[in-house]
Amino acid sequence: MSDTALLIKNVDKFYGPIDHGVHAVRNISMDVKKGEIIALLGSSGCGKTSTLRMVAGFEAVSRGTISLKGREVQTFAPVRRNVAMAFEGYSLYPPLTVKENIAFALKSSKLSQSVVEEKVAYIAKLLEIEDILGRYPSSISGGQQQRASLGRALIRDADLHLLDEPMGQLEPQLRAVLRGRIKHYIKERGLTAILVTHDQTEANALADRIAVMEGGELQQFDTPQMIKERPANLFTGTFVGEPPMNVFEATVSNSDTRITFGLNQGVKLEYAAFDFSPAVREELKKHQKVVVGIRPYAVRRSEGGVHARVSVNQWLGDQTHIAADFAGGSLVLVEHDRTDVAIGDTIAVRLDPASLHVFNGKTGVAISHGQELA
Repeated sequence: MSDTALLIKNVDKFYGPIDHGVHAVRNISMDVKKGEIIALLGSSGCGKTSTLRMVAGFEAVSRGTISLKGREVQTFAPVRRNVAMAFEGYSLYPPLTVKENIAFALKSSKLSQSVVEEKVAYIAKLLEIEDILGRYPSSISGGQQQRASLGRALIRDADLHLLDEPMGQLEPQLRAVLRGRIKHYIKERGLTAILVTHDQTEANALADRIAVMEGGELQQFDTPQMIKERPANLFTGTFVGEPPMNVFEATVSNSDTRITFGLNQGVKLEYAAFDFSPAVREELKKHQKVVVGIRPYAVRRSEGGVHARVSVNQWLGDQTHIAADFAGGSLVLVEHDRTDVAIGDTIAVRLDPASLHVFNGKTGVAISHGQELA
């Protein structure tokens, strides 16, 4: 028996006519396994909410298919899909109390009143809304409404749970607490869930896999670790990670003994050929212009390194972020101790080849990560 809960295949979404409407989602395909939590991550307007709403049935699919538990559902009304959704806009019923809103999701379950009461109490405690169960949506804050909407979705026994920016209105401390509780709740019950978020921390904390989206297209669909360590392209490499990946345009000089990346303003990154695998060396011979990238945490100050001039030194309480003028751009490095360098100081930095990411200068597609091909 297949372990696939949801299969999205070649799905397009046009707002307006297909031939000249707004192409909001472009040929998206992905599979979601039973019991898996997937995050759709991207900036505003990237197509993630449109994708979620097509899965829920609130938006029509322009092309392609959506299968849920082996049933093609793209033409089904939302009520026939057995999908639970927490809306970004909450969508609570104004005449009902918070308790009644949450319990409403169980109306067709034929559970006894005592079981419903028990389930509502559990969810309310999980989301820290026990004290507002008797109040109406109009009398509570946006963050409380959001948790009530989330509780109404999570309490359901559905084939799929869809969470649209489920904690965007919550203060950081509460958000951090609830992330762990919600993930445990979903995993403990073997639920399958998709959440939409623009928050990298939320995606990394909750999701088994992340679908990075931009311009309506799926850029990469992989585990948080693989997206961070082996980004499929320049967009994913620079979008995911905080602080963002340092990137510099470069030309490649490749001999039997040396590989040199020539950056702007005459800056050169020189490495021994054996710092890279034979496959990477052969692939680099095919490219004249590339983009080299390195995570701020991988940049090291080192005697004999390449010179950079400090422009910012910020102590953030547990780490130092240094920005330095480098090759016509800015190079950011992160150190865990307080660093005593002043603005204007010259520092020497080393970009370790094992931490270097190289991307095609024209397409942005990854060429290599460290010593291996992408």
